[in-house]
Amino acid sequence: MAYDEELADRIRAEVAGERGVTEMKMFGGLAFLVGGNMAVAASGQGGLLVHVDKAAGEELIRTTSARPMEMRGREMAGWLRVDAGDDLAEWVARGTAYARSLPAK
Repeated sequence: MAYDEELADRIRAEVAGERGVTEMKMFGGLAFLVGGNMAVAASGQGGLLVHVDKAAGEELIRTTSARPMEMRGREMAGWLRVDAGDDLAEWVARGTAYARSLPAK
């Protein structure tokens, strides 16, 4: 399944004011990186992938509709899967804030 172009456009609009944003095809989707660190992606499996602090990710899984991202049957700490219909601006802000907090690559 190809990533959702409309979702990618919506993400692109949300990150338009961010400095240092690049796009890269990754994980069958389109990732948006800040300073070389992945922040969010339009997933090739549908929905949004969001990169967050591991501790924050555990809390978000408990308190929101976010689910852990799985790769090859293994949960990836700090990576969340979110439905595209959820509050996109909030999720993109979380992912970009976390990516900005990491050392630039």
